[in-house]
Amino acid sequence: MLEKTFQPDGIESRLLDKWEDEGVFACDPGSSAAPFTIMMPPPNVTGNLHVGHALTYTLQDILTRYKRMKGFDALWQPGTDHASIAVHMVLENQMAQEGTDRQTLGREAFMKRAWEWKDFSHGKITGQLRRLGVGPDWSRERFTMDEGLSAAVTKIFIDLYNDKLIYRAERLVNWDPERQSVISDIEVEMKEVKGHLWHIQYPIEGDEARTITVATTRPETMLGDTAIAVHPDDERYKDLVGKFAVLPLVGRLLPIVADEYADPEQGSGAVKITPAHDFNDFEVGRRHNLEVINIFDERAHINENAPDEYQGLERFEARKRILAELEAQDLLVKVDDIKHAVPLGQRSGVLIEPYLTLQWFCDSPTLAKEAAKAVRDGRTSFYPRQYENMYFDWVDNQLPWCISRQLWWGHQIPAWYDQDGNVYVAESEEQALQDAREVHGDNVRLTRDSDVLDTWFSSALWPFSTLGWPERTPELARYYPTDVLITGFDIITFWVSRMMMFSLYAMKEVPFRDVYIHALVRDEKGQKMSKSRGNVIDPLEMIDRYGADALRFTLCAMAAQGRDIRLSEERIEGYRNFATKLWNAARYCQMNGCTPDPDFDPAAAQYTPNSWIIGEVARTVQKIDAAMDAYRFNEAAGQIYHFTWGTFCDWYLEFTKPVLSDAQNAYADETRKTTGWVLDQILALLSPFMPFITEELYNNIAARPPGADILMVRPLPDAAAIPQVPDSGKAMDWLIRTISEIRSVRSDMNVPAGAKIDLLVKGASCATKENFGRFEEIMCRMARLETIRVLEDTDDLPKGAVRTVVDEATLALPIADIIDLDKERARLRKEIDKLTNQINSIDQKLENKKFIENAPDEVIGEQKRRREDAESTREKLTQALGQLDAA
Repeated sequence: MLEKTFQPDGIESRLLDKWEDEGVFACDPGSSAAPFTIMMPPPNVTGNLHVGHALTYTLQDILTRYKRMKGFDALWQPGTDHASIAVHMVLENQMAQEGTDRQTLGREAFMKRAWEWKDFSHGKITGQLRRLGVGPDWSRERFTMDEGLSAAVTKIFIDLYNDKLIYRAERLVNWDPERQSVISDIEVEMKEVKGHLWHIQYPIEGDEARTITVATTRPETMLGDTAIAVHPDDERYKDLVGKFAVLPLVGRLLPIVADEYADPEQGSGAVKITPAHDFNDFEVGRRHNLEVINIFDERAHINENAPDEYQGLERFEARKRILAELEAQDLLVKVDDIKHAVPLGQRSGVLIEPYLTLQWFCDSPTLAKEAAKAVRDGRTSFYPRQYENMYFDWVDNQLPWCISRQLWWGHQIPAWYDQDGNVYVAESEEQALQDAREVHGDNVRLTRDSDVLDTWFSSALWPFSTLGWPERTPELARYYPTDVLITGFDIITFWVSRMMMFSLYAMKEVPFRDVYIHALVRDEKGQKMSKSRGNVIDPLEMIDRYGADALRFTLCAMAAQGRDIRLSEERIEGYRNFATKLWNAARYCQMNGCTPDPDFDPAAAQYTPNSWIIGEVARTVQKIDAAMDAYRFNEAAGQIYHFTWGTFCDWYLEFTKPVLSDAQNAYADETRKTTGWVLDQILALLSPFMPFITEELYNNIAARPPGADILMVRPLPDAAAIPQVPDSGKAMDWLIRTISEIRSVRSDMNVPAGAKIDLLVKGASCATKENFGRFEEIMCRMARLETIRVLEDTDDLPKGAVRTVVDEATLALPIADIIDLDKERARLRKEIDKLTNQINSIDQKLENKKFIENAPDEVIGEQKRRREDAESTREKLTQALGQLDAA
């Protein structure tokens, strides 16, 4: 007998160990079944499971389990990412506390420490994933720096280099002076801060009485100015174009150029151009062939390209000195207090510098052309479709991708330099030395490039490198291309697009046929979760409190395409109650002898509620299959939820209680077998969503034969193989609608739950009269009726009877002797007035332009939802008042 309550904490680890021990998550490359492949976005090896992880990995797990139970040979490929910068942050903070740094430690010792940290942290994140109940093929787990993937990185780097799609160049990059490394755009956070806009006069050469004023938020960069730009149509400066301004403090002559980058409406309309320290200025400099002067070193201190008095100064100290000197020379016109966005390093928190430096680049604009074409011609599809726009916006506007990082942990660039600076890209130092000797003879010494590749470079190879590429393995032939990628919209640009580029280059085929993009998980008010707000929901805490099944089902049930999830602990608790409902239903079935019978034939069912529930199983299976095929996870979860709680528990089990309690009832045995069969179908359908509770029930409600004792490898129900009896469906649909309507009227009229009332029926067809007679016992019991009386068309309905209509029949409930009708009318009018005031108040807010301009989108959305709810309730109460007035 099942325990009285479901206790997930003792069950989850036991079942997970059993599944892994028996290898049920493993794919089978030798199988004759059709393959299904999905790649796990590799979590950072330093990571902790957050609620965004929980969503993406839950959806992947549900889909994989579903496909496996549909008969596919399913491979969910797991692995972790080496996360260069994140690991450096952790280790360098540790070393700082120890009073040392990586330069003192040395590269070899640092790498040894990094590998030790990886082994420790890897077990943490994968252990957290297991707590969520996910089931990838752990036997095939990969790491972006393992031997095979490292070989793949070297191979594709060499191929791209030989095809002139990787090259070395001096370009402007995002430079983190704290980490002293390039960082990617995704690692730059724009933050609005209070600042100043300084207006500075630049004298015009040969006309000392005339100046041109420019405004800047970064006066220290003026030491690197090489031009001033004005708009070609700006009449104020047309006579100055082609002349020169004198750079204050330095004396360098700056050409005044005409360029549309200058906005006549902004400030003075003239802008200083510093190509080495501003991305827009760099492009202006290229258009006008301007000199590029870098005035910072790697620490963002002033270098030798500036006047002596500023050299060696930290950038903000240099700013103070420059402003003081400008003021002393009466060249500082005015200072505006402003708010502006500044770029900060996501991890270091320091101001990021646009910095001119020699780096390795990938020609992503060329690679992106085929990646864009593959989506446009339908080889890869996005769900929801709207995210294709984000994808195209990125791939159609590619800039060269800086792939080198000044770090140690990562894939060291396979390039060596001779004493003359010539570069040799090769698989090994031996091969590079051999190539160099062909140029220099034996007298040559090589130095390896110390930089590592951007983490996203190796991640871009994930769909095929994890399957064995560059070797032509059986797994690569069978499981590539993959079927679907499930990920968040925030890495469409940095990961999805680059997997498309590299896969099409290396494999000549798209990496995945579909890309499902899930939305953000926010708090219940629609706000982004953050530690500072105190609204973070920890998935591990939720698992401790409510079980993994409850968290998984909540996330899936709320994962509507294109709509952010508003998560609250109450929602998770609510779906824990769903698990409890299922457990209690299984206990009820067990106590009443309703166990699955392998010999039961659903087509043989005679009792109408039984043939009806069997048909409802088939219809539910059809709806779940359609939803899963379209990646509408919330709809699939909603179908099984409503069938289990509503159709099965609230209706079918209540319909059949008298049958099960009557040993002499002719349908008792059939009903027991039907009930057991339906429960078995529910467990199978729910298994991908709630694997723990369903597996535990599956093995406790019946003795399973050897080889059939693991639910998650059992086939899912096939809708086509389940009989449907249309007549029983129509009759039971009528019964449920009629009982529901009577219950609704009772609730609206405040009829006490325990009060039994009469039901009068008028205008019923022959079929409806037959149904009232056929289901009289069920209706009286479930709608709390004393009697059901079908009136003739000539009979009058009594005064004080509330009326409603189901199909062609009028139902009348005489309630005047049970409730005070006048008092009830007054209550309804009061509630309606209250709702009207609430709606008017919301309308005033929504019509207030100031409120609309200043309120966050989530607050406006919440107001609109409250209005819809109030309007719906008011409409219902108004209808009830009308029924009372007609009584």
